[in-house]
Amino acid sequence: MTFLGSGTSMGVPTLGCPCAVCADARIPGSRNRRTRPSLRLEWEGHTVLIDTGPDFHAQAIRENISRVDAVFYTHHHADHILGMDDLRPLSFRNTTPLPLYADDPTADALERVFGYTFRTENRYPTSARVQIHRLDPTPGSTTRIFGANFQRIPVIHGRERITGYRFGSAAYLTDMSDIPPESLALLQGLDILILDALRPAPHPSHSHVAKSIAFVEQLKPKRAYFTHMGHELDHNATEATLPQGIHLAYDGLQLTFDIAPEETAS
Repeated sequence: MTFLGSGTSMGVPTLGCPCAVCADARIPGSRNRRTRPSLRLEWEGHTVLIDTGPDFHAQAIRENISRVDAVFYTHHHADHILGMDDLRPLSFRNTTPLPLYADDPTADALERVFGYTFRTENRYPTSARVQIHRLDPTPGSTTRIFGANFQRIPVIHGRERITGYRFGSAAYLTDMSDIPPESLALLQGLDILILDALRPAPHPSHSHVAKSIAFVEQLKPKRAYFTHMGHELDHNATEATLPQGIHLAYDGLQLTFDIAPEETAS
């Protein structure tokens, strides 16, 4: 698992901001440098992404991504979908269309924003070779690819219900302000829990640090990492205040975990 990006929708440094965190984020190697949120998963020669934000091109160059086998989308906001067109050169290498997995609102947005890619008549000749697969809206529904199960975990994002994912012993819940009871039941026995922690103060559409800590204490994963963080959080100062086993993610962070524990157990 590689965090391609760990920042909020405006990124860090935030344009025009003179704060200390944004100033530090301009220094090469700073862990306060946060591009828009995305995750890469690699196992058995396969590469799967969760979200393709507007920074995907730079993230792919930084991490030397040369192939993508599938993309799962969490929701339709700009900071999670606008890099889809950068999949074009990677999709040309595949013998079949690159599968994109998304709920109905996200699939509708992708088809609308990238209409030149998905239309059947007068299609742009070098459009990405992709195909949308609409997720079963049932909480806990599973998509199986390359020997691993991706389970849909609904979360609340302000006034919307969007998609988080559990894959093996890890779960990724970006852009969430709350977790409904039916989803909490799907998040037991985790090795790694990744969840939104935008800033210290409450926010109407995102979890904040204290609330995310409370979710970790309730779900009791072995390890927890916060993502989708804004410039209100200095990496080193905030990390020093977190309970044991909870960390701030950062761009380029790599973690290992078991993506198919049921097969391993058998």
